[in-house]
Amino acid sequence: MDAKTTTFGVIGAGQMGAGIAQVAAASGMNVILHDISADFVDRGLAIIAKNLERSVTKGKIAEDEKKAILGRIQPGTDLVGMRAADFVVEAASEVEEIKFGIFARLDEICPPHTILSSNTSSIPIGRIASRTKRPDKVIGMHFMNPVPVMKLVEVIRALATSEKTFQSTVALAERMGKTPAVASDFPGFIANRILLPMINEAIYCLYQSVGDRESIDRVMQLGMNHPMGPLALADLIGLDTCLAILNTLHQGLGDPKYRPCPLLRQYVESGWLGRKTGRGFYSY
Repeated sequence: MDAKTTTFGVIGAGQMGAGIAQVAAASGMNVILHDISADFVDRGLAIIAKNLERSVTKGKIAEDEKKAILGRIQPGTDLVGMRAADFVVEAASEVEEIKFGIFARLDEICPPHTILSSNTSSIPIGRIASRTKRPDKVIGMHFMNPVPVMKLVEVIRALATSEKTFQSTVALAERMGKTPAVASDFPGFIANRILLPMINEAIYCLYQSVGDRESIDRVMQLGMNHPMGPLALADLIGLDTCLAILNTLHQGLGDPKYRPCPLLRQYVESGWLGRKTGRGFYSY
């Protein structure tokens, strides 16, 4: 699997999965976009169509190109369809057991040459690879949100990942117009090991009344030149995802500095997950 890749599978048609499918199709690959229900897949296709329409309006792509990109994306709800894929990216929920089940199934379905990758935010790739009989062909490919805009892809090698798999994944990221950064297989990798403690500390500042939400976000935006404050960013990521990443960091590294703020846990338990539910640290 290398530059000859023609069919690219994406598991999960949410915001991340839809974005990954869009950039893969825009780079000329045929894409299979999978989710557990037709409604989820249709929602993902609607996200892609909206993104592409915005690009047409801004004059970045032509209408014909938009139609061609959409025409390269095949929706599906049966995982067996992934047997046609040369490379698969899993972008399902940040829950270990869900990912383990998907990889075990993909290992049975996909042909021997297929590389299986995960867009996990924090779960060690070796742990995922151990659920397959092809650990040499399992790798982390962590895209940033929003995928069509953000250039970075973290490429994470597990202990068993082969050099060929690694080189193929780097080449694929570059083909999709991304800039790869290589990370070792520790919980949280590079991006979230740095980002999530900052977000968590911002939540502690709110929890301990060091500042209100607007002041906390304003300090980081205007004082540190961040494009978005950490509380608004947490709402965009999803507070449940933030909590899952912090739990993985805390359990995997055993350091109390990664302990999730009780306020974050309280919000998640109350169903306040951020933008996707209309309520997080802000209302939407």
